Amino acid sequence: MGKKKSKQQATNANERTIADNRKARHEYNVLDTLECGIVLVGSEVKSLRKGTVALSEAYAKVRSDEVWLINCDIPEYIEANRFNHKPKRDRKLLLHRREIQRFAMRAYEKGLTLVPLKMYFKEGKAKVLLGLCKGKQEFDKRAAKKKAEADRGLRLSLMHRQRR
Repeated sequence: MGKKKSKQQATNANERTIADNRKARHEYNVLDTLECGIVLVGSEVKSLRKGTVALSEAYAKVRSDEVWLINCDIPEYIEANRFNHKPKRDRKLLLHRREIQRFAMRAYEKGLTLVPLKMYFKEGKAKVLLGLCKGKQEFDKRAAKKKAEADRGLRLSLMHRQRR
């Protein structure tokens, strides 16, 4: 009899990453994250299944009690011909009203930014991992880079010690 999968392993098996915004983790300190759905048209979903999307310049904004993903580039799906979509159109994010009040309004009040960190398919539905972020200063980036290099050196020295 095989082992049972934990809940975390089961969700990772049903997830397929489309795009990861690595630039956001470098430019911002992520304070909180929230998974939300996204409203798409058919040709956008086909284009996402091919794995073509650019999140590096995208951000989210609250407009009239709704959250919108702005400047996310999903290129046209070639086979869709005249039924194609606009690549950089604003897309509505699906959140409960409570989540909008708790999460998005907090960003509006304190001068924080809503940044898409990751886009993925979960159980066949397109999802966006939205982060509540605060911008890093230049010295913060340098300090983070020094810390990462120090941690890497420590890991390497531990690996060499274990091999002996």
